[in-house]
Amino acid sequence: MAIGVVAKLAVKPGKNAEFETIFGELQAAVAANEPGNNYYGLHRSRSDAQAYIVLEQYADQAALEAHGASAHFKEIGARMGSCLAGRPDVEYMDAV
Repeated sequence: MAIGVVAKLAVKPGKNAEFETIFGELQAAVAANEPGNNYYGLHRSRSDAQAYIVLEQYADQAALEAHGASAHFKEIGARMGSCLAGRPDVEYMDAV
């Protein structure tokens, strides 16, 4: 069963461009290295320029776990952390 992930991120003022660039690197790495990832996309709020949502979908639990354990997620995610205004709010869902 596919697993959906919604991650809500708040970005520090003045860090949007840096955050989006770093996320683009992560998005490319996920596409190139994670065959179990079905979708990995960044979306910015129209009403709050500091609010972002990452929509993700994985083929199964193993693919989700492989994402979190990957070297590219750990390395690029750590760089992204300096742009964030707090911890991500992450929700996991089962596809229906």
